[in-house]
Amino acid sequence: MNTSYKLGRQGEARAAAFLKQKNYRILEKNYRHRKAEVDIIALKDNLLIAVEIKTRSTGFFEAPETFLKRQQQQRIVEAIDFYVKENQLGVEVRFDIVSLIKVGNGFEIKHLKNAFYHF
Repeated sequence: MNTSYKLGRQGEARAAAFLKQKNYRILEKNYRHRKAEVDIIALKDNLLIAVEIKTRSTGFFEAPETFLKRQQQQRIVEAIDFYVKENQLGVEVRFDIVSLIKVGNGFEIKHLKNAFYHF
């Protein structure tokens, strides 16, 4: 298995556990719509939260959360718009990033709420 892929899967699992500990209810993982994938769709305090997970093996370069390009943001927004309509949800939406950097056998985790806005 590709090391980068394995690290990404570990990060996704750790991010999901982190969110559950914070009382987020995970509704979907790896939700796909057209060319977009939303890593986690969760519900907390009547908010639907789209979570993008960024995992890196080192923090030596840029922080993982800086790797979300504008085009990817647009695709995530489109996917969540579709998800809300498809499921007839009457909730507000927030877009978060959970950033993980591998440190020893664990991860340093940062949760950026409202990481970007609907545009």
